[in-house]
Amino acid sequence: MTVGAPPESRPVPAPLRDPAPMLDRTIAEWGGHDDLWLFGYASLIWRPDFDFAERRPARVHGWHRALKMWSRVNRGSVQTPGLVFGLFTGGSCQGMVFRIPGSDGLETLGRLWLREMPTGVYDPRWLDCTTPGGRVRALAFTLSRQSPNFTGDLSEAHYRHIFANAAGRYGTSLDYARQTLQELQRHGIRDRALARLMQFAQTGSSETTDCDRVPAPLYRGSSEVHAGVSHSSSQEKKP
Repeated sequence: MTVGAPPESRPVPAPLRDPAPMLDRTIAEWGGHDDLWLFGYASLIWRPDFDFAERRPARVHGWHRALKMWSRVNRGSVQTPGLVFGLFTGGSCQGMVFRIPGSDGLETLGRLWLREMPTGVYDPRWLDCTTPGGRVRALAFTLSRQSPNFTGDLSEAHYRHIFANAAGRYGTSLDYARQTLQELQRHGIRDRALARLMQFAQTGSSETTDCDRVPAPLYRGSSEVHAGVSHSSSQEKKP
């Protein structure tokens, strides 16, 4: 696999938006008194990087996970963008919610912003989540289709190229996708589209350069239902 320069020597893209005011707004919306709930749909499920008092399976309606977000820091670089999951409008999404004690909320949000919001790409939103213990209001990192980090539909050849070459400060796009699939399966969440990506990724090559000649999109999303169309996956997302 071609990974290029070490992460510390790679240029970091300029922020799309200043993440500090977004953090201030999120803290104000939370209030700082009650426990903090976070919704994880990809890497937060298998690498939360924060302590939590409780974790529950959860579903959000009106949003779905899809591997359609460019990553130029965490799982790719400016020269070779990688992929991470985003949470997009439409359908539904299975994931996990984490409860952080109110006393730890500010520190947890600060650490999450360093990890998920270095360029201000996400739109943090408070979403209603259905859990076995009742409904909770949790913070989720969503992405707009108007964002320059939204990939649109990619061909199979393009996915192969990315999986063979893209790496960032937290590792490769391929490892990220594989670990997400494994953790979803461990929790009984099916994502057949992601499973298919992992099957053909094994035959990918760093010599794949003709990324755009296959016009048919391979990965149309995740989630059970999106825009009224039943998909083969059950879904989820990332940060």
